[in-house]
Amino acid sequence: MAHKKGQGSVRNGRDSASKRLGVKTFGGTPVIVGNILVRQRGTRYHPGRNVGIGRDDTLFALADGVVHFDREGRRVNVIKAVVAAEATA
Repeated sequence: MAHKKGQGSVRNGRDSASKRLGVKTFGGTPVIVGNILVRQRGTRYHPGRNVGIGRDDTLFALADGVVHFDREGRRVNVIKAVVAAEATA
């Protein structure tokens, strides 16, 4: 029974795979119901109008429309397509 570790035995050398977090759908982009808007850990971004939040804090669209980030940049909204058309008229 050896009392010393053999040559080449190391405890380091592992790394976890990246989780691909971040904004997936940027402002001004059209989306449909269920589209993922932001993948995050914790609530860096908060859900606004027509945006839901998943168990893992993922933000997703609850309605068809266009993504809009508030001026502060921390609240994500989906402006419905019909409402967006009326606003421009």
